[in-house]
Amino acid sequence: MGEHFDLVVIGSGPGGYVAAIKASQLGKKTALIENRELGGTCLNRGCIPTKTLMHSSRLFYEAKNLQEAGIEIDGLRFDMNKIQERKEDVVIRIRKGIKGLLESNKVTIILGTATIMDNQRVLIKQASSIGNNTNQEVRELSADNILIATGSKPYLPPIEGIDQENVVTSDQLLMTREFMYHKLLIIGGGVIGIEFATIFSHLNVEVTIVEKMDNILINIDDEVRKTYLRLLKKDNVNIITSAVVTKVSDNIVFYEKDGKELSIKTEKILMSVGMRPNIPDLKSLNVEATKAGIMVNEKMETNVKGIYAIGDVNGRVMLAHAASAQGIVAVENIMGHNSKINFNHIPSGIYGFPEIAMVGLTEQTAKEKNIDYLISKFPLAGNGKALAEGETDGFIKIIAGKKYGEIIGVHILAPNATEMISEAVITMELEGTAYEVAKAIHPHPTLSEAIMESAQGIIGKPIHRL
Repeated sequence: MGEHFDLVVIGSGPGGYVAAIKASQLGKKTALIENRELGGTCLNRGCIPTKTLMHSSRLFYEAKNLQEAGIEIDGLRFDMNKIQERKEDVVIRIRKGIKGLLESNKVTIILGTATIMDNQRVLIKQASSIGNNTNQEVRELSADNILIATGSKPYLPPIEGIDQENVVTSDQLLMTREFMYHKLLIIGGGVIGIEFATIFSHLNVEVTIVEKMDNILINIDDEVRKTYLRLLKKDNVNIITSAVVTKVSDNIVFYEKDGKELSIKTEKILMSVGMRPNIPDLKSLNVEATKAGIMVNEKMETNVKGIYAIGDVNGRVMLAHAASAQGIVAVENIMGHNSKINFNHIPSGIYGFPEIAMVGLTEQTAKEKNIDYLISKFPLAGNGKALAEGETDGFIKIIAGKKYGEIIGVHILAPNATEMISEAVITMELEGTAYEVAKAIHPHPTLSEAIMESAQGIIGKPIHRL
């Protein structure tokens, strides 16, 4: 048996590398195995690249509208090569930072493909090149605990014609260097599809979304979605719902809607119908798993002693920050603590113009659960900072229990919503009420004042709303 570790982590995404660092900080001898780039999907093919492109798209969008602020720009254009170069520089810088953090915390980094033999043994195939030949070296590790953090990958449904060159996944579209097309069709109206629609529509690409459900972003609050749909249409994003794509042929996408077969001609097609867990071969261990992911409890334990699974691979909440939190919970339980994660307090965000952020229950879920609740909405049009910056589309919505005023859900449609939502997360984690939020003095002028005013609406009436 090879070198022994207290913990072997498989996968270096935001769940895996955080768990490895935490374990090492707590005195565990830890190895981290990765078969691609450090940082996983989030850093290399997801969160960071898309937000970097979103930043460039946002600046170009704002520059096109600077006349409203009294600024004139002649000859405005963008260079996709330079946008991509900046994106790659950001990714490389963060990747180097992660490597430095792992090394400074004395985590052993092993590049290769891991196979779990049993709950205490892992085999690793490492590629080594000699001349023009590539050999596979096999290395065996033993471990007291194994943590699976292998993430997810884009799902490709069995649609005829999706294997052709002009059909791409989000991974491939992120690498676009030059705009050789003016039309983009996105199959799927989830978070990933909407974010790409935002990026490219503001870079002068004609975007169409085809979604098989009767609405896009089905998990967000209905009122937020209604307003956001209006804003997407204002930005010339064409949305077709209740439409099932049946075939792709050259640049034509065929779909069924209302019993009719219809088609759309486009130039590029993004397949964005969700992510699927990267579940490793677990047959020899009898670890319980479904297509949705490896089954775990609140402690991130599988049904096999010493085997843990965190992040996208367990399918509970496919968000980078959720994976990091789960990684810390898993390590704390390995240390003998009784640590759990409250999935109801995990925030989520959609990075559009404006952003969407939410935590807790939607109003429709509160109704389904027969909860006696109150709601309060405060529009950005009543906020001084929003008016000064010319960004008044959106609102803050708070859902609170009727009896005590405890906050059970917050939904924000606003610039920097993903930054603002943390106030709600902390309040809910502390079992806080609308009374505490309404009493807390917020700085002026800020968008966060709208959260305070919305809380005031739960217990009485906001100051700055008619």
